[in-house]
Amino acid sequence: MSTTAAHAATRVDNPFVGAGVYVNPEWSANAAAEPGGSAVANQPTFVWLDRIAAINGVNGGMGLRDHLNAAVKQAAGKPYVFQVVIYDLPGRDCAALASNGELGPTDLPRYESEFIDPIAAILADPAYASLRIVTTVELDSLPNLVTNAGGTNTSTTNCETMKANGNYINGVGYALNKLGAIPNVYNYVDAGHHGWLGWDSNLQPAIDVIKQAATASGSTLNNVQGFVVNTANYGALHEPNFSVTDSVNGTTVRQSKWVDWNNYVDEASFAKAWRTKAIASGFNSNIGMIIDTSRNGWGGANRPTGPGPKTTVDAYVDGSRIDRRFQTGNWCNQSGAGLGERPKAAPEDGIAAYVWVKPPGESDGASSAIANDEGKGFDAMCDPTYTGNARNNNNMSGALPNAPLAGHWFSAQFQELLKNAYPALGTGGTTDTTAPTAPTGLAATATSSSVALTWTASTDNVGVTGYDVYRGGTLIGSTNSTSFSDTGLSASTAYSYTVKAKDAAGNVSAASAALSVTTSAGGTTDTTPPSTPTNLAATTTSSSASLTWGASTDNVGVTGYNVYRGGTLIGSTTSTSYTDSGLSAATAYSYTVKAKDAAGNLSAAAAVTATTQAGTGTGSAGCTATYKVSSDWGAGFNADVTVTAGNTAIKSWKVTWTYAGNQQVTNLWNGTVSQSGQSVTVNNAGYNGAVAANGTTSFGFGASYSGSNAVPTLTCTATS
Repeated sequence: MSTTAAHAATRVDNPFVGAGVYVNPEWSANAAAEPGGSAVANQPTFVWLDRIAAINGVNGGMGLRDHLNAAVKQAAGKPYVFQVVIYDLPGRDCAALASNGELGPTDLPRYESEFIDPIAAILADPAYASLRIVTTVELDSLPNLVTNAGGTNTSTTNCETMKANGNYINGVGYALNKLGAIPNVYNYVDAGHHGWLGWDSNLQPAIDVIKQAATASGSTLNNVQGFVVNTANYGALHEPNFSVTDSVNGTTVRQSKWVDWNNYVDEASFAKAWRTKAIASGFNSNIGMIIDTSRNGWGGANRPTGPGPKTTVDAYVDGSRIDRRFQTGNWCNQSGAGLGERPKAAPEDGIAAYVWVKPPGESDGASSAIANDEGKGFDAMCDPTYTGNARNNNNMSGALPNAPLAGHWFSAQFQELLKNAYPALGTGGTTDTTAPTAPTGLAATATSSSVALTWTASTDNVGVTGYDVYRGGTLIGSTNSTSFSDTGLSASTAYSYTVKAKDAAGNVSAASAALSVTTSAGGTTDTTPPSTPTNLAATTTSSSASLTWGASTDNVGVTGYNVYRGGTLIGSTTSTSYTDSGLSAATAYSYTVKAKDAAGNLSAAAAVTATTQAGTGTGSAGCTATYKVSSDWGAGFNADVTVTAGNTAIKSWKVTWTYAGNQQVTNLWNGTVSQSGQSVTVNNAGYNGAVAANGTTSFGFGASYSGSNAVPTLTCTATS
């Protein structure tokens, strides 16, 4: 191995974009040896350094240098990510015995000199300077100082000790300082998961503790490139069937036993909220969030296909949730779990990557006490007969039986994850291999220093999850929408662009037709906003307001319009009209519209007040329908539609609408659906067609989309 790198990795905001990711050959061999395991054996996973001996390799296995050398070979001169877990704090993981470590509570000097210093020396070797090295720094320990060291019924003596001696704070600070000094290292600090830190009493205090650690032992916040959530855990990425804002008979789902007043029900919403609060707390604005999706798929035969019954709030949540654990505090070798989303870069707004931190098939902890020289104890939460403790509200553990020590191969767990994978593995052990169609209609507007691209959405057999944008063959960014702005360009210069679509399985479309764009002359950025839209007017029904206005002008070009209701942005459009649906009858709404250009300049607002019409009068037959998006994760969404009869009972109903974008209904409950292009028709099911006068019924559905997701105008017809 040469001691001089072929080229040094340029630091970027998101190390995963435009890069390959290291596949650990040891894990890959274990996975491939399992029945059906070849379907995922090529997925990238983290290398775990969980004891001093692991640096050089144990029992003939690969050490850190071996893995890095293999990564350089895999990279073959291309941008490449190497992922490693740094995990050996003194008094490690003070609340979970299965993951206790080899170092005692006061062994901070050993941690620094025997663990962090050798790792930093290896990572700083110029032979590895071309790699983008992503670290996950010290799982669980810092959040434990918030939840398990405060004198509550979840406190432990070990956590109280580590809070008092400061060795978690100083140890993490030391690690961040040493690793952060290496130009091609990206540190992501562990931030727990939504079922642990999602309460107001936990989230901000946990950020504050991590900030304290990130500025200890000579470190600064610049040594933190982001945070990782759900590491080695099972929290659902998205809960598609219910939202934390839902209610049942006037009772919020936050009161359910499962949610237990948490502010979040899935990892994506928690991660995005964490990022926002961390930036507000002083962390750099370009920090990223990565989510461990290795075991949070929750597929298989027991996965709910729609919302639960709205009889009680507990019945609704328990029938809706895809996370089938007894309680979110259950963390060890969970029965029913499945592989989650495959690793991918920039999968949705605010998320740098989905990753597999915990290699599937490696145990969380032993089901019973096993003598070992790894410092790993026995935690009753790994015993399937254990009835729980205060940290999981005294629920059963939900653990699989006959598990080996943490980190050891557990074939039964791997098979469980394969069986329940979501997205599911394909027939015969293959994943989705159909690529999306190539984007079409690539167009652009340019200033002297930027190019604003737009294109027509691609389609896919499962669903498009995003787009990669290339300038001259080089990936410059990714987006979930059908637009992208490339900035910092030179004036009077020609640039060539292409766009590729991608899906959840990692399939990538052919490139769009190339588009050559020449920036305008001049050395200054466009700072002139468009003119104010003119003649803003509204027409209404009992449940919608249709807005129209005269086109704005701009010194370079108008790229679209933002529409606001009561000061809140509700949508954007490139046309001079917009319909806002799902409104209340006989209600006044205030709207404003602003024009925008490619440089991001916004015009002054045009304003209008619109009052919806009164509802259906006494004695009339028919029905009305309202549409509500209950959850939206960028590449898809769930919506609920409520059908209300007029003052005469109806025997059947039909709801129709036309989407303005590329939304495709993928599943629907409490009705039958047909879709042709953008037009959707839903007829009642056999059991919910009859609705009493002024009564209601409902249906819901899931759908995929890319770009915008404007609420459509619904039409309801009925027979009486």
